[in-house]
Amino acid sequence: MSSRAPGPPAPSSRLCVGLLSGTSVDAVEAALCRVEGTSAQVKLELLAHVSHPFPPAFIQRVLGANDARTLCELNFELGERFAEAALDVIAHAGLAPGDIHVIGSHGQTVAHLPASLSPVPSTLQLGEASIIAERTGIPVVSDFRTRDMAAGGEGAPLIPYFDWALFRKPGTARAFQNIGGIANTAVVGDRLEDTLAFDTGPGNMVMDGLARRITGDELHCDLDGQLSRQGTVLPALLEELLALPFFAQPPPRSAGREGFGGALLARLWQRPETRPHDLMATALAFTVESMARAYETYVLPRFRTLEAVYVSGGGTRNPHLMRRLTERLAPLSVRPLDTLGFPEGAKEAACFALLAAEYLSGTPANVPSATGARRQVVLGKLTP
Repeated sequence: MSSRAPGPPAPSSRLCVGLLSGTSVDAVEAALCRVEGTSAQVKLELLAHVSHPFPPAFIQRVLGANDARTLCELNFELGERFAEAALDVIAHAGLAPGDIHVIGSHGQTVAHLPASLSPVPSTLQLGEASIIAERTGIPVVSDFRTRDMAAGGEGAPLIPYFDWALFRKPGTARAFQNIGGIANTAVVGDRLEDTLAFDTGPGNMVMDGLARRITGDELHCDLDGQLSRQGTVLPALLEELLALPFFAQPPPRSAGREGFGGALLARLWQRPETRPHDLMATALAFTVESMARAYETYVLPRFRTLEAVYVSGGGTRNPHLMRRLTERLAPLSVRPLDTLGFPEGAKEAACFALLAAEYLSGTPANVPSATGARRQVVLGKLTP
């Protein structure tokens, strides 16, 4: 059973902006796309993409937000930053706000609590949609995760719908591995309902936190692998990390800062007589090994033949991580998403342009086989 919103027939094409700030809290990504059709017939063309980095002090405010006043203020401040990025990507495409049909804004996740972490499953993204709508004059669809959770799902991952809609190949199974703050995979084939997708564990989140501590905030990531290459993996610590309860959960499952954020980072940093660069090397191995074991445990038993693993996200810009992942997944072929003709840096923002278009079409866009929802539902809330 699915929930489909009634409404007039969709226009042949829509110009849609997608906005996202990921769990790494590094920037607002904005993508302007032309979307034609809906569901299995949908087509998406990327017209422009911009990235607006957050200042370091602002990143720390978001990461440290834990009181109502700060969250309230950040909600509106993030709305302003998202609106600026939306107007910028529209200008980059040589268009005006009046040309755009809708903005899809994921916002900035500050809490994500699926049933495995809370007796009250819930999620919270900041970036006030009313601010974005007011500053741009464009309708905004936001809060994409909440309806899936209301239908019994994890509210994540949402990207598999995009992977299926844009990148499926008849008669072939393809895996799409995203390495953002959290890492997730989606394996898509001909039918949406056969999609397997779940969070594999940490992506860059643990490494980013260690980079800030090791360099006194001079670096916010393991830039080009320069920190992890200076260390040695600690096998006992690696196995301890891989024994965390999250990894015993079968899909559907989703992760966030609650499991791989500040609390875990503090535990690692406080370990006695452990060299900081060894921690970074172990954190990188943790990311790689958790992805590899996810494939071995859940993906390959179901999809014995994969065309390739297409990789996207900030982790692709760490050559040390990519080399280790390629070696660990061999003989699976690991390829950058760009080889399919779509720039990986624009993928997640473009996803929310697509989801906004599907909201306007009344088309359900969650993937119950990935999120665990009881049924397909239309995702998002509209701010005129």
